[in-house]
Amino acid sequence: MAHHRLRASARAVLGFAGQRRRPGARLPALERRHVVDRAQAARSVFTSDGEEHTRFRRMLSKPFTFRRVEGLRPTIQQITDDHIDTMLAGPQPADVVAAIALPVPSLVISQLLGVPYEDAEMFQHHANVGLARFAAAEDTMKGAMSLHKYLAQLVEAKMENPAEDAVSDLAERVKAGELSVKEAAQLGTGLLIAGHETTANMIGLGVLALLENPDQAAVIRDAEDPKILANAVEELLRYLSIIQNGQRRVAVEDIHIGGETIRANEGIIIDLAPANWDAQAFAEPDRLYLHRSGADRNVAFGYGRHQCVGQQLARAELQIVFQTLLRRVPTMELAVPIEEVPFKHDRLAYGVYELPVTW
Repeated sequence: MAHHRLRASARAVLGFAGQRRRPGARLPALERRHVVDRAQAARSVFTSDGEEHTRFRRMLSKPFTFRRVEGLRPTIQQITDDHIDTMLAGPQPADVVAAIALPVPSLVISQLLGVPYEDAEMFQHHANVGLARFAAAEDTMKGAMSLHKYLAQLVEAKMENPAEDAVSDLAERVKAGELSVKEAAQLGTGLLIAGHETTANMIGLGVLALLENPDQAAVIRDAEDPKILANAVEELLRYLSIIQNGQRRVAVEDIHIGGETIRANEGIIIDLAPANWDAQAFAEPDRLYLHRSGADRNVAFGYGRHQCVGQQLARAELQIVFQTLLRRVPTMELAVPIEEVPFKHDRLAYGVYELPVTW
């Protein structure tokens, strides 16, 4: 089945597979300790299935409505411009990851969550501490715990003084008795973790891909039609597929696909990257072509009931960052040979640790 319509197979399997890690499930290449860890994890949209998953997902839908995301575009633009200003005023070579890719998504998420301006620097520090190239596991854990504690306090504050932001939405659920403060803080922390490193990696890796393909970079730089820009980002998502370690799932019912049968309760690893390079779905899949028709049929954000809840926000960030950076720094180029760029081969989300550039 490995070569049977990879994209179609991935979409079909994702439609009939759940997050649930049953202790008895046969999970290929997955150590039992990981099954136990997931079974003991706090319940959230990231670790649940069925009605429970639907309940959590519904609670997170409001911050990611079209109106909310579109309303954030001016803020995303301002944050992006501010960080490009700082990069241009600093020394060369500059590191695009440190200057743009890491801080912009964390500040955008802090705005989405409703983190007060005076707390933004602290929030950003704890959001980034675990993403450094040589970050210790202890530092990562401390950062996550600090964020969880802070968000729990913010939920309580928003219960008294709500605003139009994600934490206020969760605080409203707490007041209604649908969530505990701890669960609300867990959901807020999960949004940050799920949406920060992935978007940051996509920015870093995307800039590298565009620098290596200047004719394609011109498509984004010169695009006046929002549809052309949107399609270009879809093609980058397809081409780069930063989640490359396989999505581990469990079949919730028998799945018949490619002449094979996956039985209910059997473990599955769904690799999104090969699905996005399926030659039967995308002609010349190993070519970055930003005018590609049907690029939006990629599965970069997953598929089905567990697809990324924040994908529209990620798309908006990528559209703004890529075009603004290419327009404001049109002479940007790699400062080192590509062989010297440190890639994230050791992380769930593929990317680069550093991206030194000059202009």
